[in-house]
Amino acid sequence: MMRYFNINMKNKAGKFIQRLSFAAINIFESPWGAAFAALFIYLLVSAYTGYIFRRSDQAYYNYLADAFLHGQTWLRQTPPSLLDLSYFNDKLFLYWAPFPAILLMPFIAIFGVQLNDVMYTLLIAALNVGLIAQLLRTATKVGFLHLSKTKRAILVFFFAFGTVHFTLAPFGTVWHTGQIIGFTCTILAYLAAFSLQGAKAWFFTGLALSGAMLTRNQLVFTGIFPFMYLFFQQKSDNRIRLLQSIAMGLLPLTISLVFYLLYNDVRFGRLFESGVNYQLMSNFYRSSFEQFGVFDLHYLPTNLYYQYIFYPFPYRPESIMGGSLFLLSPLFFGAFFTFWKPRSVLNTLSLWFSILITNIPILLVIGTGYWQIGPRYTLDFTVPLLLLTAIGITNWKPIIALILTIISMIHYLLGVNILSQIK
Repeated sequence: MMRYFNINMKNKAGKFIQRLSFAAINIFESPWGAAFAALFIYLLVSAYTGYIFRRSDQAYYNYLADAFLHGQTWLRQTPPSLLDLSYFNDKLFLYWAPFPAILLMPFIAIFGVQLNDVMYTLLIAALNVGLIAQLLRTATKVGFLHLSKTKRAILVFFFAFGTVHFTLAPFGTVWHTGQIIGFTCTILAYLAAFSLQGAKAWFFTGLALSGAMLTRNQLVFTGIFPFMYLFFQQKSDNRIRLLQSIAMGLLPLTISLVFYLLYNDVRFGRLFESGVNYQLMSNFYRSSFEQFGVFDLHYLPTNLYYQYIFYPFPYRPESIMGGSLFLLSPLFFGAFFTFWKPRSVLNTLSLWFSILITNIPILLVIGTGYWQIGPRYTLDFTVPLLLLTAIGITNWKPIIALILTIISMIHYLLGVNILSQIK
């Protein structure tokens, strides 16, 4: 009798803890709740590491914004670090695309180059979490996804603390800031595609993708899915109206591309020279660069290994090279279950295609993205990957998704702690 009583009490206690966990995590289904909860945690982490109290040495977008405000494309002031800047004709440039600096211009005009990049990167990262919550809510509302409130909350919580986004949010630096802002633009493109209709949807999707492209060039390929989605939504319209809508989507992208090419020409005298060939890169990469250049098939095996196979724990010097996307964030394995969902085959294929094309330059680039714990470059295609995961786990029990999320969170909590000690 006592044994039955004990087992019954344990079962009740387990169910109570499970209900309590789901109740706590459901705050992440709300866009505002998710954003503020993520902001609170990101602030705590950044304060714990000490980074929130100072600007990073690589707040290069601050300096580029300052240069733009003074009518020039080269840096007017010299940052404390020159790592990865481009040196050409006795001037310092950024090889990164300029959109984040353009966004910062009003703030730099007020606060100067000492503006804390750790803080504004962290704020935008928290905004990303709220936007992901809104994206999942909107995609469910229009019938693209079929997820309960609890599963949406788990996916948002997973994104906030169980992906490489968590290791980018608290530290600032030009590398992290660029990826965080590029990600924001990508989410906005997908939200525009799901939320709007007709020519307006095409235009604002193209506009958001323009911001993404002018932050990290390869992010333009994440637009394959939203444009395909809009095409299939509107394909029954007459041909002229459809062509007009497509033109509205391509218009901001075309203008942005022309602007970017002219921006390169003004700086380096060549339309397709972004400055990477004049980069003051780490000596770690110098010999490879001189032999193979910035992009080459030679780098493919290394990048594949550190982004999809390598497991960085326990920590060792090699750990800062990256880490397996799926081993560190095992909930992403759910994306592969989309292959057994024939009803959404066109959506599935266009999402996978967006990932594969975006991933090509990532796999061919000279560096793996270090210093990092986890594959930070894969954040570039996390929006379509998260949607695939959402489709794949439709029939999963929430507790399975939650357990995999907790495993992911533990990985990245360890990663944040390691990075705070070695950066």
